[in-house]
Amino acid sequence: MLAAIWGSSFLFMRIGALEFGPLPTAAVRVTIAALFLLPLVWLRGLLPELKKHWRRTFFIGLLNSGIPFACFSFALLSISTGLSAILNATVPMFGALIAWAWLNDKLNASRLLGLLIGFAGVALLAWDKASFKPDASGVAPGWAVLACLLACVCYGISASYTKRYLSGLPPLVTAAGSQIGATLGLAVPALWLWPARMPGTSAWLALLAVGVVCTGLAYIVFFRLIENAGPPRALSVTFLVPVFAVLYGVVFLGEAVTPWMVGCAAVIVCGTALSTGLLRLGRDHTLTR
Repeated sequence: MLAAIWGSSFLFMRIGALEFGPLPTAAVRVTIAALFLLPLVWLRGLLPELKKHWRRTFFIGLLNSGIPFACFSFALLSISTGLSAILNATVPMFGALIAWAWLNDKLNASRLLGLLIGFAGVALLAWDKASFKPDASGVAPGWAVLACLLACVCYGISASYTKRYLSGLPPLVTAAGSQIGATLGLAVPALWLWPARMPGTSAWLALLAVGVVCTGLAYIVFFRLIENAGPPRALSVTFLVPVFAVLYGVVFLGEAVTPWMVGCAAVIVCGTALSTGLLRLGRDHTLTR
């Protein structure tokens, strides 16, 4: 369910970014999510918890929402929703690497091999879009790919940060605090770059959907997964996100799916499955930091 919801977020962000621009798109998304979640926190009597942990939840909002949403909104101006979602599938790899370095999570030979395979798939996929010459959108595909990878690194860091510093906090509090923090962090640059012409109804509806469903509801589920299953397993939801994103892009935007994209996606998914421990190759020797 979470993969189906997040897969649609690339479609909605693309529709919004074309009229709002990257930073305003990200800002409106998190603002809508914050307005949706804050009343739920109040109704559940969790405002004291939010006030107590506001610094860390606000910070995780910038890291897990503000920066990544802005990066993907920028990238979607020049690359397809399917390609951006495939790059998003590297999140568990970055998450596993960061969890090993920071939380001393076990990293055996299979997981190390998975990291190497996964990053090789990313390199092959990125090489196909390595041009840093602006296209018709005015954005170079190479910069778009790098923006997606920066977002994935932020996701990986935020998952381990959440596990270490926000463990035990109700998921609703973490979700609401993070969206409020992201809203505050993006407010000034979004107002500065607000489009001169008011975006149309379709763009507003797209951001309403991505704010309420793909952010507000989805992050409650996501932070609950981190709490109950741990960062690497929670991040494995990104295995299925590209499937839904590619499907939505083909059906609603008429995007093309090339054999090269499919092949690189298969390499990335195999590497990610190994790096998160879902697949293993025989007996492994555990590597500790």
